[in-house]
Amino acid sequence: MTTPYSRLLLATEHSEHDRGAETLAFALASHCQLPLAGVLPLLSNPEFEMVAPQRARQAEAEAAARIQSLAARASQAGVALDLRLRRGARLFQEIVAEARERGADLLVIRRRGRRGLLAQLLVGEMVSQVVAHAPCSVLVTPQGSTMWSRRVLLGLDPTAPDAALLRQAAALADACRLPLRAVCVAAAESTRAAAQVALDAAVAQAQALCGQAEGELRIGRPHEQLLAAAQACGADLMVLARERGRPKRGRLGGVAEEVIGHALCPVLVHVNKQGASPP
Repeated sequence: MTTPYSRLLLATEHSEHDRGAETLAFALASHCQLPLAGVLPLLSNPEFEMVAPQRARQAEAEAAARIQSLAARASQAGVALDLRLRRGARLFQEIVAEARERGADLLVIRRRGRRGLLAQLLVGEMVSQVVAHAPCSVLVTPQGSTMWSRRVLLGLDPTAPDAALLRQAAALADACRLPLRAVCVAAAESTRAAAQVALDAAVAQAQALCGQAEGELRIGRPHEQLLAAAQACGADLMVLARERGRPKRGRLGGVAEEVIGHALCPVLVHVNKQGASPP
């Protein structure tokens, strides 16, 4: 299987919450016959190390144990994993920096970690910031994620068609020999005609790229309609664009965050590299 990617990066703390991301990253690397890079971020800063040196040493020991366990799991899956530990005061910055240094074109990460004071968040705070600032596309995975095998759903913005997003979704569908459903959501009946024009053009392009492509027009709130469309057609991978412009309050926000937070399947957030910027 060939994909539009050549450099995969797994971001994980090797906790129970990262299990789905690890499983899917291993499956992608195996199916694509690609090496897999990995980054395990560790919360650390000079002040913490000075004030609580014993706790800092304990954290380092625990991180070393997680690295050993993850390496063993990758070996069992038959995947070559080049794993690095990165220390920093802001974990998302370490992950983004690693993706940039590695030249990654796809970053695989969990949807959220342990529940607590921020349990109301649809997407984990760290993950939201990673997706908002990443220099490459990001595959966000719920727990229990597996390799997609039924249908790829592409979410289209009728007001801002993205040719690179379309090419990526079509290439994924073609590589996996899966049908592609392009879903365009118009905000109201008054914009239906314009949305239909955008959808028809996108489907024609997709059919030229992957053959098995169809379109669907819906009216309503974008995230609600995209989630409903995915459930109705049995899609097990959703592909969306990251919204243009700088993220508010350093978080992802918008339609992408709503879809990621509620989707039952992995969501690939396409990042236009021309628009990527450091945090």
